[in-house]
Amino acid sequence: MPKQFPDNATSTNPASEAFSPGKRPRIILDCDPGVDDAMAIIAAARWADLVGITTVAGNVELEYTTANACRMRELLGLDVEVHTGAGGPLVGAQEFAHEVHGATGLGSLVLPEPTRGADSDDAVGWLVETTRAEEGLHLVPIGPLTNVALALRADPGMVERVASITLMGGAALSVGNVTAAAEFNVYADPEAADEVFRSGAPLTMVGLNLTHQVRMGSAHSRVCATFGTPVGDAMAELLEFYTTFHVAEEETEDGPVHDPCAILAVTHPHLFEMASRPVSVEVNGTHTRGMTVVDERGPRAEMPFNCDVAYDADTEALIGLMMQAVRDA
Repeated sequence: MPKQFPDNATSTNPASEAFSPGKRPRIILDCDPGVDDAMAIIAAARWADLVGITTVAGNVELEYTTANACRMRELLGLDVEVHTGAGGPLVGAQEFAHEVHGATGLGSLVLPEPTRGADSDDAVGWLVETTRAEEGLHLVPIGPLTNVALALRADPGMVERVASITLMGGAALSVGNVTAAAEFNVYADPEAADEVFRSGAPLTMVGLNLTHQVRMGSAHSRVCATFGTPVGDAMAELLEFYTTFHVAEEETEDGPVHDPCAILAVTHPHLFEMASRPVSVEVNGTHTRGMTVVDERGPRAEMPFNCDVAYDADTEALIGLMMQAVRDA
């Protein structure tokens, strides 16, 4: 368990201490589906009260991330709105991850064309309007942070109204996955991430150091296939595609299921070990652009303790919750 620094490390996220097994947290999911984003939507449908979905370009192009969110909405029978967001970062060219997620985002999974498309092309406006209409929502971004940064620009007061911004991105005590230093979601728009981490919002970072502990693969795929349901079949296909990638890249038959961890950090925070840390984003480094710099110096840290960082978790319980979400869908 990471060392605590009680003099300076008061939690930035009071919601992390307010778990109630009988109450589902109300969340907005900002995503770029994406194989593991699709898994996160399954988890959110089961364990959260999903208010709506916003999409951003990231793993694949915006037209595909939006279509995939709509496909998952229909697969799960969700009555929520999907709003299209940013098609590129605040600065520079868009980075994609086709090699991980396939040409259109869902790997080898083929779902029917959605009968209902996006409800608007103004994700930022919808985020502002929705968080004004209802305080205490959890915003869970699991892709590049462009939409969130633009929403905070449009309405800085949002930081006072949301219960948390719990993101999948970055890393503590860990290497990157798109460069030696940077995780993909932060690297894809470092300027947006920098604005979010400096915003004063109640932040929780679920980064690679945590998500690489939560691994699923062929064995889980085979179990999902026995459920005999469309969602079980879809999850089995997603996991098989993921497994193929990780066998080729890491010679292991399982892989980290990154994005569902951010959902479960909101719905089941008691399963995670977190500590408050100063976290900043490198936007200029030749070799470190997109790196989340987590200050582990405790009382000697010079920056504010602005983020709850996930360090450890009950991985078996998290995988069990993911499998139950698929089984119950």
